[in-house]
Amino acid sequence: MKPADDLVTLVRAYNPRSNEALIRDAYAFGMEMHEGQFRKSGEPYFTHPVEVASILAQQNLDDATIVTALLHDTIEDTKASYQIVTERFGSEIAELVNGVTKLTNLQLSSTETKQAENFRKLFMAMSRDLRVLLVKLADRLHNMRTIRSMRQEKQVQKARETMDIFAPLAGRMGMQWMREELEDLAFKVLNPDGRQSIMRRYLTLQAEAGDVIERITGDMRLELKKAGIEGEVLGRAKRPYSIWRKMQEKDQGFSRLSDIYGFRIIVGSEDDCYRVLGAIHRRWRSVPGRFKDYISQPKSNGYRSIHTTVSGRDGKRVEVQIRTRQMHEVAESGVAAHWSYRDGQPAENPFAVDPARWITTLSEQFQGEDDHEDFLEAVKLEMYSDKVFCFTPKGDVVKLPKGATPIDFAYAIHTRIGSACVGAKIDGMRVPLWTRVKNGQSVEIITAEGQEPQATWLDIATTGKAKSAIRRALREVDRERFIRLGRELARSAFDHVGKKATDKALDKAAEKMRLGHRDDLLARLGSAELGATEVVQVLYPKLVPDDGEGIGRDRAVIGLPPDQDVQRAACCQPLPGERIVGITWRGRGVVVHAIDCPVLGEYEDQPQRWLDLHWHGGKHAPVNTVSLELTIGNDAGVLGRICTLIGEQKANISDLKFIDKKPDFFRILVDLELRDAEHLHNVTSALEAESDVAALSRYRNPSAARSQGPAPAEMGETVGLQTSG
Repeated sequence: MKPADDLVTLVRAYNPRSNEALIRDAYAFGMEMHEGQFRKSGEPYFTHPVEVASILAQQNLDDATIVTALLHDTIEDTKASYQIVTERFGSEIAELVNGVTKLTNLQLSSTETKQAENFRKLFMAMSRDLRVLLVKLADRLHNMRTIRSMRQEKQVQKARETMDIFAPLAGRMGMQWMREELEDLAFKVLNPDGRQSIMRRYLTLQAEAGDVIERITGDMRLELKKAGIEGEVLGRAKRPYSIWRKMQEKDQGFSRLSDIYGFRIIVGSEDDCYRVLGAIHRRWRSVPGRFKDYISQPKSNGYRSIHTTVSGRDGKRVEVQIRTRQMHEVAESGVAAHWSYRDGQPAENPFAVDPARWITTLSEQFQGEDDHEDFLEAVKLEMYSDKVFCFTPKGDVVKLPKGATPIDFAYAIHTRIGSACVGAKIDGMRVPLWTRVKNGQSVEIITAEGQEPQATWLDIATTGKAKSAIRRALREVDRERFIRLGRELARSAFDHVGKKATDKALDKAAEKMRLGHRDDLLARLGSAELGATEVVQVLYPKLVPDDGEGIGRDRAVIGLPPDQDVQRAACCQPLPGERIVGITWRGRGVVVHAIDCPVLGEYEDQPQRWLDLHWHGGKHAPVNTVSLELTIGNDAGVLGRICTLIGEQKANISDLKFIDKKPDFFRILVDLELRDAEHLHNVTSALEAESDVAALSRYRNPSAARSQGPAPAEMGETVGLQTSG
């Protein structure tokens, strides 16, 4: 384990004014809290926080971030609490440690709906203080460096999560070196044979051609000397995963792939960058279409550099990046440049961009996107795509993802322009709407009055903004159809009780149901989000038959054959109001699962056992058990207040278990008997508002499905639906 002296020396090398006592105190506290804990490799657990702190110190980060790294697992995995960390290290560090703990608890590799929900939480956490994300990325990097000590299935899960989420996020924040290392470490787990193949070919190429990097570096230094430019030339072979990705994208073998070497030239000024570009192009032939000027058009994360690809020795293509020292610092550190120190002072780099701006912009852009899958797709498109720059006819620059089309361009200008688009011109030539826009092109959008977005545009558009706008417009078209259907359903339901579904009556019902306008009410009726009986009951409660205590278990589910036995799945405990599906079992009837239940994956190859089911639209009896996991303060009267709050929401506690007891908190499992999803929401809202409730989540137990019947593999033959008689 790296001793405290070494870590302090590492920090003081770039920040002589650092608070040495604070770092040493955090080191001692972390070591004490993690005493007796070990990693899977057998090392003392505290070696991990120390290495995470060292990674961040190599990025020249401030004391608060270094201390957070040393303490980042204390609240989660030790007896230390938020209050203890606050009292000893201050509220700023306690908030950062707590933020890292919350990010750690997000299960980012779960179902799509849950993943979208977690992305929302991730952006919220990052927008408050991005240092939380810096610590989390360093934490993931060290875990990936030591991943071999994990079980194989755990390695694959973490590697996939790293490749899908953390590596692209690091790249988007401008930390390209971290993105490349994370990708390569994940690649080593996910495709070890592919990586080994690349490494073997590297060695063969080096044996055949000698040290190409050293020769080309020498040639470039000579050209700089001839031009009278002082600069540093750095060369390297690209990482195996970068080569593999190029091979997949271009569908080429290694032998045909040329640009596997990259070079950076770092000079003193912006003028020198363009002088170097001229010298390089005079000496070597440039490759058409491979020039990008990110100095005049910087990336949103502050990245600035000139990129060009030239044909070097023996016709080998090499990529050259040209930048100043300050540009290089931002290119290497990305988000970390905002907090980095030099000689004891915060480093003032004119090119450093506050990355919170990007996060805030992204969060605002999609905060109105209610559909989880749409949100997730939109965020991934924005995060994982490179940019191209094109121009309006007036010369304004529009920044789009790589692979964008004129449809994306139109919506980037204005939603109204996008919706009215009927055609496009690129550099004055009429082109199909599916044409891919390239860097430097001028795009003109042709519009027509009365035009509406087409469903086929969803396959053409690539940006989240365009896809979201097209979906909203298409939903509006569906809305008109739902309104017409809803009006018929309302008419029939009102006629059934001897009343008329007049506009005035519907307006009053909409007002009472807080839906704003009768068209909103009718649209929900037509789309089956509301039941017609509910609308009638709002206006004429005495005319609708009373269900007494509500709809019981025997009538709760619609879509079952007569006299069919049915039970709720213990694994996901679905509630009325949630989307459900039924799985048939021989001799036992139907088990109802929530649509996002992970156990359903076990039945994917048995479609004949699936039933499309719905909950009855009326009022349900409070007979549906749901388990909640709560973390509450260990103090006098807290448990009593929690039980009182639950009782005030008309929910009955059927069981309560303590699953963890610590000096400052308890973790308990509470079984409640509820009516529906709305009842659950009322209970959780009341509990979340209670200051002594530190955490609350709905408890799901996939293994509980086993107690309801044999596993699919044990069934022998597939099961058909059983009916009586």
